Amino acid sequence: MSRHEIRLPWATPPLSANARNHWRKQAAIVANIRHTVATLVNVRTFSANPLPMRAEHVVVELHYWPRDRRRRDADNLFPTLKSACDGLVDARVVCDDTPQFMDKKMPILHEPDGDPRLVLIVTTEET
Repeated sequence: MSRHEIRLPWATPPLSANARNHWRKQAAIVANIRHTVATLVNVRTFSANPLPMRAEHVVVELHYWPRDRRRRDADNLFPTLKSACDGLVDARVVCDDTPQFMDKKMPILHEPDGDPRLVLIVTTEET
């Protein structure tokens, strides 16, 4: 197994299940997340620990360290996770985001540590 951490460029989730955006604004945010994740994966291609292309199966987790201790619901992070997973497909890490190729884990909320961030963790199964 190979574990890859991708720090996303947002301090707060760009999408929430509670958001009531106009469809055009929502589509633009989704497109931005997909493009950003695909670009970050492509940049990692030239790193010492690149993500594989066309892996047979991956497990994806979204970790969120918020800026404060307000109560939050991890379910609200699913729209961001879904768009990030689509970005992994766009980057050709896997051929589709269906359960046959990708397991999406429940997003994980961490205690604030002074560095608000979102981190996508992709674990690939070696064959």
